[in-house]
Amino acid sequence: MLRPLRVAVAQPAVVHGDVPATAAAHADAVERAGARLVVFPELSLTGYVLDAPAVALDDPAWQPLVRACAEHGTTTLVGAPVEVGGGRAIAVVAVDGDGVRVVHRKAHLYGQELDLFEAGPGAAVPVVDGWRVGLAVCRDTGIAEHTAATAALDVDLYAAGVVDEPAALPVIRSRAVTNARACRAPVAVASAAGPVGPRHGFPETAGGSAVHAADGSLLATAGGDPGELVVVELEPRRG
Repeated sequence: MLRPLRVAVAQPAVVHGDVPATAAAHADAVERAGARLVVFPELSLTGYVLDAPAVALDDPAWQPLVRACAEHGTTTLVGAPVEVGGGRAIAVVAVDGDGVRVVHRKAHLYGQELDLFEAGPGAAVPVVDGWRVGLAVCRDTGIAEHTAATAALDVDLYAAGVVDEPAALPVIRSRAVTNARACRAPVAVASAAGPVGPRHGFPETAGGSAVHAADGSLLATAGGDPGELVVVELEPRRG
Protein backbone atom coordinates (compact mmCIF):
# COMPACT_ATOMS: atom_id res chain seq x y z
CA MET A 1 0.00 0.00 0.00
CA LEU A 2 1.31 3.43 -0.95
CA ARG A 3 2.19 5.91 1.75
CA PRO A 4 1.78 9.71 1.39
CA LEU A 5 4.45 11.33 -0.78
CA ARG A 6 5.91 14.75 0.02
CA VAL A 7 6.47 16.47 -3.34
CA ALA A 8 8.06 19.83 -4.18
CA VAL A 9 8.16 21.84 -7.38
CA ALA A 10 11.09 24.24 -7.60
CA GLN A 11 12.24 27.01 -9.91
CA PRO A 12 15.96 27.52 -9.17
CA ALA A 13 17.93 30.52 -10.33
CA VAL A 14 20.06 29.74 -13.39
CA VAL A 15 23.65 31.02 -13.51
CA HIS A 16 24.28 31.00 -17.25
CA GLY A 17 27.45 29.23 -18.28
CA ASP A 18 28.09 27.98 -14.74
CA VAL A 19 26.64 24.51 -14.29
CA PRO A 20 28.24 23.97 -10.84
CA ALA A 21 26.66 27.17 -9.50
CA THR A 22 23.27 26.25 -10.93
CA ALA A 23 23.60 22.71 -9.52
CA ALA A 24 24.30 24.29 -6.14
CA ALA A 25 21.00 26.18 -6.43
CA HIS A 26 19.29 22.83 -7.06
CA ALA A 27 20.95 21.37 -3.96
CA ASP A 28 19.77 24.37 -1.94
CA ALA A 29 16.19 23.73 -3.13
CA VAL A 30 16.46 20.11 -1.97
CA GLU A 31 17.65 21.24 1.45
CA ARG A 32 14.85 23.78 1.80
CA ALA A 33 12.10 21.49 0.53
CA GLY A 34 12.67 18.50 2.79
CA ALA A 35 10.62 16.51 0.27
CA ARG A 36 10.85 12.94 -0.96
CA LEU A 37 10.53 14.08 -4.60
CA VAL A 38 11.59 17.46 -6.05
CA VAL A 39 10.66 18.36 -9.63
CA PHE A 40 12.68 20.97 -11.57
CA PRO A 41 11.93 22.78 -14.88
CA GLU A 42 12.97 21.85 -18.40
CA LEU A 43 16.74 22.31 -18.91
CA SER A 44 16.95 23.60 -15.34
CA LEU A 45 20.68 22.85 -15.05
CA THR A 46 21.75 25.02 -18.01
CA GLY A 47 18.76 27.21 -18.64
CA TYR A 48 16.98 27.15 -21.99
CA VAL A 49 20.25 27.53 -23.89
CA LEU A 50 19.87 25.10 -26.75
CA ASP A 51 23.53 25.09 -27.78
CA ALA A 52 24.83 24.61 -24.23
CA PRO A 53 27.24 21.67 -23.95
CA ALA A 54 25.69 18.39 -22.89
CA VAL A 55 26.19 17.63 -19.21
CA ALA A 56 27.86 14.25 -18.71
CA LEU A 57 26.31 12.03 -16.06
CA ASP A 58 29.74 11.69 -14.42
CA ASP A 59 30.35 15.45 -14.34
CA PRO A 60 31.51 16.48 -10.82
CA ALA A 61 28.90 19.26 -10.88
CA TRP A 62 26.24 16.69 -9.96
CA GLN A 63 27.93 15.70 -6.70
CA PRO A 64 26.62 18.44 -4.37
CA LEU A 65 23.11 17.54 -5.51
CA VAL A 66 23.77 13.82 -4.99
CA ARG A 67 25.01 14.58 -1.47
CA ALA A 68 21.97 16.76 -0.68
CA CYS A 69 19.66 14.02 -1.92
CA ALA A 70 21.48 11.44 0.20
CA GLU A 71 21.24 13.64 3.29
CA HIS A 72 17.53 14.36 2.90
CA GLY A 73 16.35 11.08 1.36
CA THR A 74 15.27 12.91 -1.79
CA THR A 75 14.90 11.97 -5.43
CA THR A 76 15.06 14.89 -7.85
CA LEU A 77 13.97 15.21 -11.47
CA VAL A 78 16.39 17.64 -13.12
CA GLY A 79 16.25 19.07 -16.64
CA ALA A 80 19.52 18.86 -18.59
CA PRO A 81 20.95 18.41 -22.09
CA VAL A 82 22.62 15.01 -22.30
CA GLU A 83 24.32 12.74 -24.80
CA VAL A 84 22.42 9.50 -25.37
CA GLY A 85 23.38 6.97 -28.00
CA GLY A 86 25.52 9.44 -29.92
CA GLY A 87 22.81 12.13 -30.06
CA ARG A 88 21.78 15.02 -27.82
CA ALA A 89 18.53 14.95 -25.86
CA ILE A 90 16.54 17.25 -23.61
CA ALA A 91 16.42 14.92 -20.64
CA VAL A 92 14.86 14.40 -17.28
CA VAL A 93 17.69 13.21 -15.05
CA ALA A 94 16.83 11.46 -11.79
CA VAL A 95 19.29 12.25 -9.02
CA ASP A 96 19.27 10.58 -5.63
CA GLY A 97 21.78 9.45 -3.02
CA ASP A 98 22.83 6.58 -5.28
CA GLY A 99 23.75 8.72 -8.28
CA VAL A 100 22.51 10.10 -11.57
CA ARG A 101 20.50 8.51 -14.40
CA VAL A 102 18.39 9.56 -17.38
CA VAL A 103 14.74 8.57 -16.93
CA HIS A 104 13.01 10.44 -19.79
CA ARG A 105 13.88 12.30 -22.98
CA LYS A 106 11.60 15.01 -24.38
CA ALA A 107 9.51 13.29 -27.01
CA HIS A 108 7.86 16.25 -28.75
CA LEU A 109 10.49 18.77 -29.79
CA TYR A 110 9.66 22.23 -31.11
CA GLY A 111 11.28 24.98 -33.18
CA GLN A 112 15.08 25.14 -32.95
CA GLU A 113 15.07 22.04 -30.75
CA LEU A 114 14.36 19.94 -33.84
CA ASP A 115 17.73 20.87 -35.34
CA LEU A 116 19.77 20.29 -32.19
CA PHE A 117 18.22 17.35 -30.35
CA GLU A 118 16.80 13.91 -30.95
CA ALA A 119 13.33 13.07 -29.71
CA GLY A 120 12.87 10.53 -26.96
CA PRO A 121 10.80 7.36 -27.33
CA GLY A 122 7.74 8.50 -25.38
CA ALA A 123 6.09 7.93 -22.02
CA ALA A 124 8.29 6.88 -19.11
CA VAL A 125 7.42 5.94 -15.54
CA PRO A 126 10.11 5.79 -12.83
CA VAL A 127 8.99 4.65 -9.38
CA VAL A 128 9.54 6.55 -6.13
CA ASP A 129 8.42 4.83 -2.91
CA GLY A 130 6.05 2.72 -4.97
CA TRP A 131 4.48 5.78 -6.66
CA ARG A 132 4.49 5.43 -10.44
CA VAL A 133 5.56 8.84 -11.76
CA GLY A 134 4.63 9.69 -15.35
CA LEU A 135 7.02 12.17 -16.95
CA ALA A 136 6.75 14.98 -19.48
CA VAL A 137 8.87 17.88 -20.67
CA CYS A 138 7.15 21.11 -21.72
CA ARG A 139 5.49 20.49 -25.13
CA ASP A 140 4.92 16.84 -24.16
CA THR A 141 2.27 18.12 -21.73
CA GLY A 142 0.15 19.49 -24.59
CA ILE A 143 0.28 16.42 -26.85
CA ALA A 144 -2.83 14.27 -26.41
CA GLU A 145 -1.03 11.10 -27.52
CA HIS A 146 1.67 11.58 -24.90
CA THR A 147 -0.92 12.16 -22.19
CA ALA A 148 -2.90 9.08 -23.23
CA ALA A 149 0.22 6.91 -23.33
CA THR A 150 1.21 8.12 -19.86
CA ALA A 151 -2.28 7.55 -18.47
CA ALA A 152 -2.25 4.02 -19.89
CA LEU A 153 0.76 3.23 -17.67
CA ASP A 154 -1.45 3.62 -14.58
CA VAL A 155 0.52 6.47 -13.00
CA ASP A 156 0.07 7.70 -9.44
CA LEU A 157 1.58 11.13 -10.18
CA TYR A 158 2.29 13.12 -13.36
CA ALA A 159 5.43 15.29 -13.15
CA ALA A 160 6.55 17.83 -15.74
CA GLY A 161 9.25 20.44 -16.20
CA VAL A 162 8.39 23.39 -18.46
CA VAL A 163 9.76 26.66 -19.79
CA ASP A 164 7.46 29.32 -21.23
CA GLU A 165 6.85 33.05 -21.31
CA PRO A 166 4.79 34.75 -18.58
CA ALA A 167 1.78 35.17 -20.87
CA ALA A 168 1.62 31.38 -21.27
CA LEU A 169 0.94 30.64 -17.58
CA PRO A 170 -2.81 30.05 -18.24
CA VAL A 171 -1.84 27.47 -20.88
CA ILE A 172 0.54 25.73 -18.46
CA ARG A 173 -2.27 25.57 -15.88
CA SER A 174 -4.84 24.38 -18.41
CA ARG A 175 -2.59 21.55 -19.57
CA ALA A 176 -1.99 20.51 -15.97
CA VAL A 177 -5.74 20.24 -15.40
CA THR A 178 -6.15 18.18 -18.59
CA ASN A 179 -3.32 15.85 -17.62
CA ALA A 180 -4.59 15.40 -14.06
CA ARG A 181 -8.05 14.41 -15.24
CA ALA A 182 -6.73 12.16 -18.02
CA CYS A 183 -4.34 10.33 -15.69
CA ARG A 184 -6.68 10.48 -12.67
CA ALA A 185 -3.61 11.49 -10.71
CA PRO A 186 -2.09 14.60 -9.13
CA VAL A 187 0.15 16.74 -11.33
CA ALA A 188 3.37 18.50 -10.29
CA VAL A 189 4.63 21.12 -12.75
CA ALA A 190 7.96 22.89 -12.25
CA SER A 191 7.94 26.04 -14.37
CA ALA A 192 11.11 28.06 -14.99
CA ALA A 193 11.33 31.55 -13.49
CA GLY A 194 13.54 34.46 -14.49
CA PRO A 195 15.77 34.92 -17.57
CA VAL A 196 16.58 31.26 -18.27
CA GLY A 197 16.85 31.59 -22.05
CA PRO A 198 17.65 35.16 -23.09
CA ARG A 199 19.21 34.09 -26.40
CA HIS A 200 16.50 31.60 -27.31
CA GLY A 201 13.26 33.47 -26.78
CA PHE A 202 12.85 33.44 -23.00
CA PRO A 203 14.35 36.63 -21.49
CA GLU A 204 11.62 36.22 -18.86
CA THR A 205 9.63 33.14 -17.94
CA ALA A 206 6.36 32.32 -16.25
CA GLY A 207 7.29 30.75 -12.92
CA GLY A 208 4.12 29.74 -11.13
CA SER A 209 5.28 26.18 -10.45
CA ALA A 210 2.27 24.29 -9.08
CA VAL A 211 0.79 21.08 -7.78
CA HIS A 212 -2.72 20.05 -8.83
CA ALA A 213 -5.01 17.40 -7.37
CA ALA A 214 -6.27 14.53 -9.48
CA ASP A 215 -9.44 16.48 -10.29
CA GLY A 216 -7.33 19.35 -11.61
CA SER A 217 -7.89 21.69 -8.66
CA LEU A 218 -4.90 23.80 -7.65
CA LEU A 219 -3.31 22.70 -4.37
CA ALA A 220 -0.34 25.08 -4.20
CA THR A 221 1.57 27.46 -6.43
CA ALA A 222 4.80 29.44 -6.38
CA GLY A 223 5.08 33.02 -7.54
CA GLY A 224 7.11 34.30 -10.46
CA ASP A 225 10.55 34.70 -8.89
CA PRO A 226 13.61 32.46 -9.22
CA GLY A 227 14.35 30.51 -6.07
CA GLU A 228 10.74 29.90 -5.09
CA LEU A 229 9.35 26.44 -4.39
CA VAL A 230 6.22 24.87 -2.96
CA VAL A 231 5.78 21.58 -1.11
CA VAL A 232 2.66 19.42 -0.91
CA GLU A 233 2.09 16.12 0.86
CA LEU A 234 0.07 13.98 -1.52
CA GLU A 235 -2.18 11.19 -0.34
CA PRO A 236 -2.33 8.02 -2.44
CA ARG A 237 -5.46 7.50 -4.44
CA ARG A 238 -8.08 5.18 -3.00
CA GLY A 239 -9.31 2.03 -4.75
